[in-house]
Amino acid sequence: MNNPLSFHIKLTPEDFLPATDEEKQNLVIMRESVSFWKDGARRLRKNKVAMTSLVIILIVMFFSFIVPMFYPYSYEQQIRGSENLAPMQFSESEMQIKAAGGSVFPHFLGTDKLGRDYAIRVMMGSRISLIVGLIASAIILVIGSAYGSISAFFGGWVDLVMMRIADIIYTIPDILLIVLLSFALKSPLEGLANLPGFLWVNTIGVNLISIFLVFALLYWVGMARIVRSQVLLLKESEYVTAARALGASNGRIIKKHLLTNCIGTLIVTCTLQIPSSIFVESFLSFLGIGVAVPMPSLGSLASAAMNGLNTYPHLLLAPAILISLIILSFNLLGDGLRDAFDPKMKN
Repeated sequence: MNNPLSFHIKLTPEDFLPATDEEKQNLVIMRESVSFWKDGARRLRKNKVAMTSLVIILIVMFFSFIVPMFYPYSYEQQIRGSENLAPMQFSESEMQIKAAGGSVFPHFLGTDKLGRDYAIRVMMGSRISLIVGLIASAIILVIGSAYGSISAFFGGWVDLVMMRIADIIYTIPDILLIVLLSFALKSPLEGLANLPGFLWVNTIGVNLISIFLVFALLYWVGMARIVRSQVLLLKESEYVTAARALGASNGRIIKKHLLTNCIGTLIVTCTLQIPSSIFVESFLSFLGIGVAVPMPSLGSLASAAMNGLNTYPHLLLAPAILISLIILSFNLLGDGLRDAFDPKMKN
């Protein structure tokens, strides 16, 4: 018999018998163990604002990349006699076709002063803005993460020199550099476009290439600082010490251990960088140094609509609303991703 005042408990053979079904049901069932990504996705799905923003972004992408493939008009097609039509309005020639029993696809957003369907131009403009935002964010992610991780991993004078260079770059006025690069690169890129294998230069445009170069030269500084702060916290971890003891190279430690454990922060920062890149491209296109004519951009469409604001306000309303919607949706989605993948904000 066990003494109730004793800390020593005597076990009996009955204590080693398998548990009964009733005893198993009385056990507390813990939540199923999930990975970092599944846990983050679960919390993201609970954020209604972030999920609504994601749905809006997917809808905009659908109309920007899929719908133009089946749309009966092209963004550069000029329809004679259909200049400056209001939304859902038909020209006289199109009315005659409808009166004769034919079918004419409606102009949902009207046409511009050259008779081009405005809906397809808005869709193509949003496509250009999204492509610029995604490519620019990818460039910033690659350069910023590599620069920041190297600076933090080696530390000492390497970190001091690299971050002072980043501070100097941060002070350079980006708009001025874009304008200068647009003029400086125009002749070399036009000559390069005439060579075999470089015809894509004409397709992209000199101004757009200069924008990408400026993003590669300037806008990675913020990403580098964020990655540096994360790597400074992670490089003293036990798994990094174990990797060094096993003889892993510095490059492998940075790539496989440090940056991999920063992936949540990188995704959030990159998502928040997309609307910033879209805004810069739209602003530059509004000033006339963005994509080349006749390729539309949301900024260039808004700039062209300013001339007829009093007469045709809908031409400005459509790109302005779309720019605001895209930027707001990406910002709200980035906030939702930050709340979902930040370990400090787990609930």
